[in-house]
Amino acid sequence: MHLEVREESVASLRDYASIPIAFEVAEVLDVEVQQGESGGFTLRSRTLDVRHVKDYDALDGGPARWARRFDLSNWGLLGAYIGGDRVGGAAVAFDTPGLVMCEDRTDLAVLWDIRVSPGHRGRGIGSALVTTAEAWSVARACRQLKVETQNVNVPACRFYSRHGFVLGAIHRFAYPSLPEEVQLLWYKDLSRKQRPCCAA
Repeated sequence: MHLEVREESVASLRDYASIPIAFEVAEVLDVEVQQGESGGFTLRSRTLDVRHVKDYDALDGGPARWARRFDLSNWGLLGAYIGGDRVGGAAVAFDTPGLVMCEDRTDLAVLWDIRVSPGHRGRGIGSALVTTAEAWSVARACRQLKVETQNVNVPACRFYSRHGFVLGAIHRFAYPSLPEEVQLLWYKDLSRKQRPCCAA
């Protein structure tokens, strides 16, 4: 398998969005707050009796609506290809006024979106996209990469943890229309060492 990850123009968002982001929810992470002076929390996995499909694009309109909601001029769009076929992608938000996830910082990038086609999941494509997103962020002098997920996306939480992200914040009431979901914010400290961003 020859995988190529390359930076693309936001003009390719329609093609980017052709990769589905939906996944099956088979388990959730319950948040248990620890008592005592040290505080903290523990995440415990719980298998669901009834599985369901979660599709982020169906909730917010997906990539096709990003340009109407945000200024994408400082964003990075990455495409993953095997043999010329698009198999995944990632979007990195950076220095975007009004985007709360950026925390008004110019040394923080946000892995806004990452997706791999269902038939190619579990084959290292997501890892290649994260590595490229990190390099893209380092090239813009970012010290951290941040990503948001939810307690219903257990595979994503495990994926980010394996890739060196640390859970930095939990917000139980971030989604009023989805009261059973908990927002999880992950951060990764980035090396200042410059790395090549994208394949030619």
